Amino acid sequence: MKVLVATDGSKYGRWAIEWVAQLPLAVKPVVRVLHVIDVAGLRAPFMVQPVIAGTERYIQQEIKRMEDSAKSAKKESSALLSSLGLSGTVTIDRGSVAPTIVRHAGRGVGMLAVGSRGLDALDRFMLGSVSTDVIHHAACSVLVVKEAARPLKQIVLAIDGSPASDKAVRFLVRNVAPQINGPEEEPVNVVVVHAMPFLKYPEVREAGKAIVQRYADKLAKAGFQIQEAPKLGKPAEEILKVAKQHKADLIVTGAKGLGAIGRALLGSVSTRVVQHSACSVLVVR
Repeated sequence: MKVLVATDGSKYGRWAIEWVAQLPLAVKPVVRVLHVIDVAGLRAPFMVQPVIAGTERYIQQEIKRMEDSAKSAKKESSALLSSLGLSGTVTIDRGSVAPTIVRHAGRGVGMLAVGSRGLDALDRFMLGSVSTDVIHHAACSVLVVKEAARPLKQIVLAIDGSPASDKAVRFLVRNVAPQINGPEEEPVNVVVVHAMPFLKYPEVREAGKAIVQRYADKLAKAGFQIQEAPKLGKPAEEILKVAKQHKADLIVTGAKGLGAIGRALLGSVSTRVVQHSACSVLVVR
């Protein structure tokens, strides 16, 4: 799988690279690390005439600082790839951060890894907002990294029976090894959670249980250890509760759900989960 990692030199960018190395992927990834320099972002609307305003000298100094920082980040990322045993390259590009990342993520990339936060506003990266943009616009699956990498033992899979959920399950089956460090180790545990709204009809609860069991059977057949968690309540809240209860290392969800008619709205749910989860989140496309 081709994996793109967006970094800005912050710890979140380093964590994103380390997460790619830590994931028990079935096939060793080919990694490209991307650092974006957003020069245009330095010129706020009131600086359309920087020379007249007398600020151009300072802007040029800031551009030089950003370029030096990018070179340093490139060197550090290259060294990190090597130390982690990952094959790949490091690229520096210019442009608006989120659109540039999305453009690079469309070139045959299977997964994009990005930190949930970056450096401060003065560094013009603001990965907090960038991560939100890319989960909405990237053509590939997006891993939003919240914390330092650790062995992936506990996954919470949020499903609603939609085609997006089918894609999430296929991603796990095809790309994630069900055992850590070989078949002699414990299987990766997957908690399959599906939240249905509070309705008085027992058929609704039974339908939710049937959906959970259907996906659980597919994952169990692939070699994962499974726990089923059909829930009643608001989807995002229930997903986050299950993740906290099971001390999840990663939440996996589809990018979109059944929509208003299906009462799932995983498109908005995935955004809320990314924003409020304590652990990293993989949004699958």
